[in-house]
Amino acid sequence: MATADTKDKIKVYGARGCAAAYAIRDFLYRSDVPFEWIELTSDEQARNEAKAAALNDEKRLPLCVFPDGTRLERPTVRQITEKLGWFQTPSRSEYDLAIYGAGPAGLSAAVYGASEGLKTVLVERSAVGGQASYSPKIENYLGFPDGISGAELAERAREQAHRFGAEILLHREGVRGEFLPGRGVGYLADGTKIVARACVCATGVEYRRLGLPNEERFHGAGVYYGAGASEASLCGREQVFIVGGGNSAGQAALHFARYAAKVVMVVREESLRVTMSAYLIDRIQSTPEIDFLCNTEVVALEGDHMLRAIRLKNRMTGEERTAETNWLFLCLGGIPNTQWAAEVGIARDQGGYLITGPDLLRNGHGPRNWILNREPYYLETSMPGVFAAGDVRCGSIKRVASAVGEGAMAIAFVHRYLSAL
Repeated sequence: MATADTKDKIKVYGARGCAAAYAIRDFLYRSDVPFEWIELTSDEQARNEAKAAALNDEKRLPLCVFPDGTRLERPTVRQITEKLGWFQTPSRSEYDLAIYGAGPAGLSAAVYGASEGLKTVLVERSAVGGQASYSPKIENYLGFPDGISGAELAERAREQAHRFGAEILLHREGVRGEFLPGRGVGYLADGTKIVARACVCATGVEYRRLGLPNEERFHGAGVYYGAGASEASLCGREQVFIVGGGNSAGQAALHFARYAAKVVMVVREESLRVTMSAYLIDRIQSTPEIDFLCNTEVVALEGDHMLRAIRLKNRMTGEERTAETNWLFLCLGGIPNTQWAAEVGIARDQGGYLITGPDLLRNGHGPRNWILNREPYYLETSMPGVFAAGDVRCGSIKRVASAVGEGAMAIAFVHRYLSAL
């Protein structure tokens, strides 16, 4: 999170294992908002330090105290967004360009679209940055030789897009869309309607779940999705488990190694080299606090009001063992956020990713129901005027740099599309 004096930070009071408190910490960290977490360990401390009720009073904790003295008891993320002045309503009845998803691809599209004169709106259901905002340190992004956190990179891009005039609607979720040539309508969960002449889908992917009993119950109370950078400093020399063998898992392991007594990576494959960049593998192997278990998977979660232990199984021998831990982070790749596309007939592959450009052609013919006398542009979906960029797109390279490039490239095709209307 950004450096700031204690007096300039939001203070978040709560008890360990509280999923609502985790949701707040996660949002503030990913949004690059300075905050201080104060863990309450007794009813007396809760009453005296936080001036809140007892720890078992779920109606009042967690508590957020803002620098101006405002106190919010058990606030939702939306209420915090409103308090920060980030929750806005659309200023226009119609836009040139609507972008859905504020990850690297969506932020890039917003910067280039707005800077080139398009009336641009960017819609994000959570925090800016997408999965990249979970990353504690991105070290292979061009121009940052010392690395940069995903949250800081996202905040810089958000500010850049805002300066060029892009409207950014945070904590808004799209539920369905209607598309005609030159007019797309996105309907948001709160009833807001976004009308635009062209659209860019950059909705990214959701982290995969393990699909185990108790997984949902422990979410935010021992089980976390993504690199979980907001939680690293809270591990207090404990043992942390990270499931996954990709770059996000490797970055998380290196970050947690600065705080935890031991970090154990749980990897289904027989080697980290199957899915991880060489520079991360070299650093992991030279970090004594990190161990890794290959050919291994988590098969059970155990605990009471929070996670207490996990059950591990060796995929080669079938041997199982139990490991005590309060910290399990899942970096398992993703499932694309494209259910809305299926509902309006936009072509997807078997994995649910949006098919674009040349991949839509079959024997030289465009996709079914394609109504234009031209082939789809490179990043255009089977719906004219609807483009896809970043991880949500079939065949995309799952890297921040490529997502940023696709976001910029999408705007070039948006201009072509609009000029032909």
